[in-house]
Amino acid sequence: MGRTSDANQRLMTAAIDLMWEESYGAVTIDDICKRADVKKGSFYYFFKSKADLAVAALEKLWADDWKPRLDRLFSPSVEPLDRITGYLEALYILQAEHFKKYGKVLGCPVCTVGSEISTQEVDVNAKVREIISRKWKYYESAIRDATAAGLMEAGDPAKKAQTLGFLIEGAMSQARIMNNTESLRNLPASALEMLRAKLPTAVGTGH
Repeated sequence: MGRTSDANQRLMTAAIDLMWEESYGAVTIDDICKRADVKKGSFYYFFKSKADLAVAALEKLWADDWKPRLDRLFSPSVEPLDRITGYLEALYILQAEHFKKYGKVLGCPVCTVGSEISTQEVDVNAKVREIISRKWKYYESAIRDATAAGLMEAGDPAKKAQTLGFLIEGAMSQARIMNNTESLRNLPASALEMLRAKLPTAVGTGH
């Protein structure tokens, strides 16, 4: 089974990968153990259930991947509107890369799991909501700074961030349903238009 010391880490990585590539419901504990090269007995040493693993795996995804990437893309050193467009451009690139690798659009792993199990796994859904709320704080900060700089019409930054989140998550879900990433190309321009950004030139180029 490999080194016991990193078995739980491999289980979390395998869980995220499999839930993203397939679905939460379709993936079994046996599937996860096989992908992680961990014996089933060791699974239950670390986790009580698949749901328990999913919660831990989503938190690992946030800490190891999402937060560092968001910290970089939404750094205060980046112009406020470029934070938003740079993030959306990066989403398109990531989805296009996964489409080439897997032959299908994977969408957002957190939202995909959340929409699938929202009425079933209370703890998993709570973690999904928590992560989405954290992500929206980055949007809110960029919107607040853009408004203060006169680059966006005044409004409630928190509400605007929520609306931006709805746009992004809807677009990602639609791309997954249609199995086509091309609609995501338009996300930066659509976001700026929706947010009433005061930008007469082309969508963000300083990334």
